[in-house]
Amino acid sequence: MKFIRLAPAIGVLLSSLVGVLIGTGGYTFYYAEGGSYLSNDPKACVNCHIMRGAYDDWQHSSHHAVATCNDCHVPHDLVGKYWTKLDNGYHHSRAFTFQDFREPIRIRPANLNVLNRNCVQCHSELTALIRHADSASSEPTHCVRCHDSVGHGPRR
Repeated sequence: MKFIRLAPAIGVLLSSLVGVLIGTGGYTFYYAEGGSYLSNDPKACVNCHIMRGAYDDWQHSSHHAVATCNDCHVPHDLVGKYWTKLDNGYHHSRAFTFQDFREPIRIRPANLNVLNRNCVQCHSELTALIRHADSASSEPTHCVRCHDSVGHGPRR
């Protein structure tokens, strides 16, 4: 009999909790301009103040006129693109909320691999011979190892 009386109270409590979570999540998404991250606009990257330097450097880079942030930093297939955006969004939100990131910020290994694949895809005619010559090596050659100023301009 007591369980029957508690059931409505538990229902109200759970409904309230779900409402608070949805409300808080919705407000956070709105406040952080979450919808902008679904676009291809490079200005979305500067929603986080720490990315201002990377954005400014990109504007002075050799790739400014031909590539946006997404062209280099996310896979070009639909599922891979949004999965990477979701994964990066989670990691960036956590890192910036808890302030547990190194400065200057560094690209994660998985993102470095995405970046490298995109370099090779866009520059396949130029990289075909390089990749063949490097196939004996067990370590992958990342384009930005030598060309680190291409996407974000000369280092300061």
